[in-house]
Amino acid sequence: MSGGVALGFALALGSALALNWGYVAQHAGAAALPALSLRRPLASLASLFSHARWLAGFLVGIAGWALYVAALRAAPLSLVQAVSAGGIGVLALLAWRLGGARLRRRELLALAAALGGLVGLAASLAGTPPHGGRGVVAPVLVWIAVSAGVALVAVAAGGRVLRAGAPFGIAAGLLYAAGDVATKAALGGGARIGLAALVLACHGLAFVALQLGFQRGGVLATAGLASLLTNAVPIAAGVALFGEALPGGAAGVARLVAFLAVVAGGAGLARGGAEAAHDLRRGAPAATWS
Repeated sequence: MSGGVALGFALALGSALALNWGYVAQHAGAAALPALSLRRPLASLASLFSHARWLAGFLVGIAGWALYVAALRAAPLSLVQAVSAGGIGVLALLAWRLGGARLRRRELLALAAALGGLVGLAASLAGTPPHGGRGVVAPVLVWIAVSAGVALVAVAAGGRVLRAGAPFGIAAGLLYAAGDVATKAALGGGARIGLAALVLACHGLAFVALQLGFQRGGVLATAGLASLLTNAVPIAAGVALFGEALPGGAAGVARLVAFLAVVAGGAGLARGGAEAAHDLRRGAPAATWS
C-alpha cells in the first residue's frame, strides 16, 4: 500500500465519521424546528443556525467535507468514495446509539454488511495506484447536468411512490455526488478551477434538499439514502470519467466484494430506516415548499 493511498483512506474514514455524526445532529435539530420553507429562505436559515445542536452538526459536517477534499488529493475518487460509502454503517450506528433509532434484525444484518465491507475495502488497498486521470470537462458537465435532472424528477414525482423523506434524500445524494465529481475535476488545476462554482451550486442545492428531507423522514430514510448515492454514484464516475480501474488479482476481487457488501448493507439500512421513520419522528413538523 502506497503512503498516499493509506493517507487517502485515513482521511476518507475521518470524513465519513464527521459527516455522519453531522447528519445525526442536523436531523435532530431540523426535526425539532418549525416547518422550513423555500419561500422564506432567510427565516428558515436563521431558524437552523440558531439551533445549537443543528449548528454543531453543520460545523462538524463542514470539517468532514474538508477531510474529503484532502482525501481526493491523495487517492483515486473511486477509492475515496468506496471508503466513504461505509459511512452509512456509521450513520446507522450513531442513529441507534445517539438518536434513539430501534434497529431490527434486518437492519443489524445490513449494518454488519456495510461495516464489514468497509473493513474489506481497507484490506484491498494493496497495489492501488495513487491517482486516476484528470477527466475531460465536457463529459463531467454532462454527468452533472443529468444528475441534477434526475434529482429534480425525484423531488417532483418521487412522493407518489416513495416513503416520506426519501425523494429529498435521493435528490440530496445525487446533488452531493455531482458536487464531488466536480470537486475531483476541479482539482486537476488550471481553468478547471472554474468548476468550483458548480461544486458550490450542487452542494448548496443538496443542503436544501437534505434539510427538507430531515423534516419529512427519519435520519436513515433521508441521510441514509443521500449517503448511499453520494458515495456509490462517484465510484461509477471514477471509472467512467477519470479512467480509474480496479487493481488486478485478489485485491481487485476483494474490493469488488467489499463494495457490493457496502452497497447491499446501505440499501438494506435505507429501506429499513424508511419504515422506522415515524418511530423516530413522531410529532415532528413537516417541511413545506410553500
